[in-house]
Amino acid sequence: MSDLRTLVIIPAYNEALNIEKTVNDIIQHAPQVDYVVVNDGSKDNTLEVCRKNHFHTIDGFCNLGLFGAVQTGFKLAMKQNYDVAIQFDGDGQHSAKYIQDLVDEIEKGNQIVIGSRFVTEKKPWTARMAGSRLIAGAIKLITGKTITDPTSGFRAYDKTCIKEYALDMNNPPEPDTLVYMLKKQYKVKEVQVQMNEREFGESYLNLSNTIKYMSRMLVSIFFIQPFRKR
Repeated sequence: MSDLRTLVIIPAYNEALNIEKTVNDIIQHAPQVDYVVVNDGSKDNTLEVCRKNHFHTIDGFCNLGLFGAVQTGFKLAMKQNYDVAIQFDGDGQHSAKYIQDLVDEIEKGNQIVIGSRFVTEKKPWTARMAGSRLIAGAIKLITGKTITDPTSGFRAYDKTCIKEYALDMNNPPEPDTLVYMLKKQYKVKEVQVQMNEREFGESYLNLSNTIKYMSRMLVSIFFIQPFRKR
């Protein structure tokens, strides 16, 4: 078991039906880590569920979006001198049994470790995976690095990255900024994981939002991230 102090950051927006199972998964399968739920101005009773269960929670009074919520966790990790921060979705799609695998790769000297569905498993040829293939192809073209699952939100970061993400408002933990971090020679590794289907609620990535998201990612990968000052 690693001695690295690890904080799992769980951004949660309207996850009242999922958050209890998500946190209990961490408590049961990764008891060696600390965690914090960042309630991102939820309009449902996510905060009440967290309080009822005495979960470690930061309550955001307004909706900051995914980056704002995760960055809040990064700032806490930096302030409290954690060695590793892990981004972990509040919708139950990530499995805590893989947390130690990500931390182990940080301990080996990697700086960003991505929980990927496709290290040893083949990516299906589906419409749902078309966006992932486009982003992976764009990252490969710009950096020469193969990232099999660039849209995965299950990621571990070392202490250097924690500080970078905590302080840089232009560096959200999204697929496009992997280009920036790779250009800075950060060591990025993927480990095989399996993910669960969301049980309750709906993802914001409907068809319209998916097209907007893909367009924004590709523009950023090709025309913004390679030219940011490093």
